[in-house]
Amino acid sequence: MNDIKISTRAAGSLNKKAVIIGSGFAGLSAASFMAKAGWAVTVLEKHSMPGGRARQLKADGFTFDMGPSWYWMPDVFERYFDQFGRSVADLYQLKRLDPSYRVYWNDGPVDIPADYSELKKLFNSIEAGSAEKLDTFLQEAEFKYSVGINKLVHKPGLSVTEFMDMDLIRGLFRLDVFNSMKAHVAKHFKDSRLKELMEFPVLFLGALPEKTPALYSLMNYADIKGGTWYPEWGFYAVVQAMYDVAVELGVQFCFDQNVNAIQIENGVAKKVMTDSGMFEADVVIGAADYHFVETKLLKPEYRSYSDKYWDQRVMAPSCLIFYIGLNKKIPNILHHSLFFDTSFAVHGKEIYTSKEWPSDPLFYVSATSVTDNTVAPEGSENLFVLIPVAAGLKNDTEELREHYYDMVMERMEKRLGHSIKDAVVYKRSFTHSDFVSEYNAFKGNAYGLANTLMQTAILKPSCRSKKVKNLFYTGQLTVPGPGVPPSLISGEVVAKEVLKAFS
Repeated sequence: MNDIKISTRAAGSLNKKAVIIGSGFAGLSAASFMAKAGWAVTVLEKHSMPGGRARQLKADGFTFDMGPSWYWMPDVFERYFDQFGRSVADLYQLKRLDPSYRVYWNDGPVDIPADYSELKKLFNSIEAGSAEKLDTFLQEAEFKYSVGINKLVHKPGLSVTEFMDMDLIRGLFRLDVFNSMKAHVAKHFKDSRLKELMEFPVLFLGALPEKTPALYSLMNYADIKGGTWYPEWGFYAVVQAMYDVAVELGVQFCFDQNVNAIQIENGVAKKVMTDSGMFEADVVIGAADYHFVETKLLKPEYRSYSDKYWDQRVMAPSCLIFYIGLNKKIPNILHHSLFFDTSFAVHGKEIYTSKEWPSDPLFYVSATSVTDNTVAPEGSENLFVLIPVAAGLKNDTEELREHYYDMVMERMEKRLGHSIKDAVVYKRSFTHSDFVSEYNAFKGNAYGLANTLMQTAILKPSCRSKKVKNLFYTGQLTVPGPGVPPSLISGEVVAKEVLKAFS
């Protein structure tokens, strides 16, 4: 992938040039939509491969997805590729996981079945009558998902008039925008385990449930009804598929290009400068970290937002990740495991309120080798361990990382009933300073902005620069928000805005 590929179409007589900074999901998406519209598109990527935070790590016979590992909302991926005349089945194979995942609570593990009727039985076994309440909860969530995915997330967030849509207006109260996720869940379920099960998608990816609009119960619909899937050969198969489609459309990729400035003349971006060259542009799309593009690539007079504005943003979590290779298999481990054997509330407050390193964290483990025998040597196990932590933390030291490594290893061994630490033959950690150095991430963020009411739609950083006529932004710090499916949509949204303004 290190070679620059230019199709005949891209090398022809096209005269409108788009330069895209960054090749994460949003950058790949924006590039493909721009190329489809006939533009000559160049993507500048800091690393030697596409994918951004979804890069792939290969070491000692193990293959790790460095970032996203949950494949939810398969309809969004299908819709994306369909717009380029392709289907997911053409590009990579999906397997639905069953059980979807396992949750370890203090009183033991519970497997979350993919089959809905079995899930309802599980709910009733935990809390009598909760299956019927789950039906009601998911009926409401289905409406939110339908409206949210088909309408809300496709708005560029540039004007309140975008939301003068009769379907949106009629469904405003059904969307639960002004109710909190915590109150919404509590209205349906009383058992703490069921509450945690329904709240975890927003806690891990957004904000405290009491600060998150109940609109985001659409995530529960995506989880339970949409299912949890695994792309054969790992999540990087999605990156590879998007990259391949982009190349087919004529997108030119330039890897190992560290962007250091955007040259502005009379309020218009003219060139993008890297350590090794210069790229002329009619339009620039920042698909790298928004804050980095604003504060490091632009002169102060061309920045849309002040330092104070950025410091006041509520960030989704960062994370401490361990990539671990074992020289043995772990009996009975599932592909996805959530370790909720400690206080949900305390860890949530440490992420979002006190903003400190967690005292006794929840954590998540992905063992892709359970499903895929290509990601680890025979008889070995591949583990991805993630601890959600607050963005902007200091004191990121090797000693601190080892402290948490020992903590999660001990808890895993206790819950799984097997030794693990003595079988480790590969280990790499990744947290705040790595997010900053590798991805120029604001405050070492992993997931972008929190999905709070005051950071929704028109209240997010704008996808169009307020100071530079032809500078646009895409990704998890602008509309529609964090996550892989929203990033695919973000690239599409910004491409449409560019085409509207410059075609």
